[in-house]
Amino acid sequence: MTQVQSAFGSSSRVPGIAAFNQPILLSGTTWRRRYQLSLVATDSVLILLVLALNMAASTAGASSGAGHLALGGAVAAGWMTAMSLARSRDARVVGTGAGEYKKVVRASVGTFAATAVLAVVLDLEHFRGMLVLALPAGTLLLLSGRWMWRRWLLHQSLLGHYLSKVVVVGRPADVRYVASQLARKSGPAYTVVGAVYEGKASPAALHAGDRLVPVVSGLRKIKDFVAQTGADAVIVAGPLQKGSSYIRELGWRLEESSTELVLASALTNVAGPRITMRPVEGLPLMHVELPHFTGGRHVLKRVMDIVVSVLALGVLAPLFLLLTLAIRHDTPGPAFFVQERAGKDSAVFRMFKFRSMVTTAEDELELLKEHDEGHGVLFKIRDDPRVTRTGRIIRKYSLDELPQLWNVLRGDMSLVGPRPPLVSEVSAYEEHTHRRLLIKPGLTGLWQVSGRSDLDWDESVRLDLWYVENWSVMGDLIILWRTFKVVLRPVGAY
Repeated sequence: MTQVQSAFGSSSRVPGIAAFNQPILLSGTTWRRRYQLSLVATDSVLILLVLALNMAASTAGASSGAGHLALGGAVAAGWMTAMSLARSRDARVVGTGAGEYKKVVRASVGTFAATAVLAVVLDLEHFRGMLVLALPAGTLLLLSGRWMWRRWLLHQSLLGHYLSKVVVVGRPADVRYVASQLARKSGPAYTVVGAVYEGKASPAALHAGDRLVPVVSGLRKIKDFVAQTGADAVIVAGPLQKGSSYIRELGWRLEESSTELVLASALTNVAGPRITMRPVEGLPLMHVELPHFTGGRHVLKRVMDIVVSVLALGVLAPLFLLLTLAIRHDTPGPAFFVQERAGKDSAVFRMFKFRSMVTTAEDELELLKEHDEGHGVLFKIRDDPRVTRTGRIIRKYSLDELPQLWNVLRGDMSLVGPRPPLVSEVSAYEEHTHRRLLIKPGLTGLWQVSGRSDLDWDESVRLDLWYVENWSVMGDLIILWRTFKVVLRPVGAY
């Protein structure tokens, strides 16, 4: 019989649950339906608005205004249909950011292509203006609308509203990892309200972010525990000793209360976007597509690197001059710091940075080894005494990284990629960690927008491996945008 641990007594009921959970309103299917209807309304208004303005401009003085109006209505209907077919309002992606934005862009590009074919086939000269103005402008408006709704949803989630309440089930280590990840990174999606450990375990409560949630041992009373916590979903955190047959039976039992069953696989830590389910005669197969480290996407990535780095170096030239003067005035020595780093396929290159430390920093490194906070692989220390006054400022806002735009232009680095490691770090890598070197290191990356120096080594490696195998041009653009926000509001920079 499933028993609640000592803090709740020996009863299978959980009388103390209310003490652990703040009241959460409009959770589960209720808020999702309302939120999806709000998205439909917003998308419809924005699409109709941009098309109406375009039609008003393109039909001014034309005799075929009624025909253009009908075609505009058809485009609006097609655009809304494309948004639905792309599942841009699916409960699994709303509020997630990158995934939601990608679906909006794909639906808009599909509409753009269909409209282009229609304009060519029907020889609609005035209608072609829609391709140049209305669809790009509409796409930006739709993305802006989703961004504003996401900001509102994030604010509501901080108040405890509009969240799906979940119970996490599995081995203690797996449960703790999944609960911590959900608390840190799920955004306006999930809140953990309880945990069920497989087997016997002593803790009566679990930290999920800054909240304490109740814990029970054993799997036989999951259904009752879910009912008591009011959970909308059960997340199975990794493999269970009872095997897949138990998970299937658990899904059947949860159906009665319309509670979702979610499986968390360690495989998704690296191969997430490349995973697809392919049923074969009732047998669900998880297919993992091979990552691609060459090809057209990488050519496009290189083109984007060249264009952006050239423009940035030109625009930022005055800032480079000011920083050079400030660094030289603060402490004697050169304004630039040059260091050997390991690039793609372990090729060594000279990386440029603005100098943020005293010129004797490398010689003083050994004296600070005992204060290392980087777990032996990557040297990190808060309040490093070698950092200069100007260095603290430029480090805080990542201005010391700007000269790496020259490395990007040269082809040593990319705008977005894994963190460029020291040559000495690479020699200490575990075998799988070398996969970070399958593509060029980046001026910024997931490590930059996820906490920078606050990340531990394992989390930094996990983020880099995920990026190496799953990057996309759209994902790079989103990371660049997030980098801009992080620079304005620095976190983990020291």
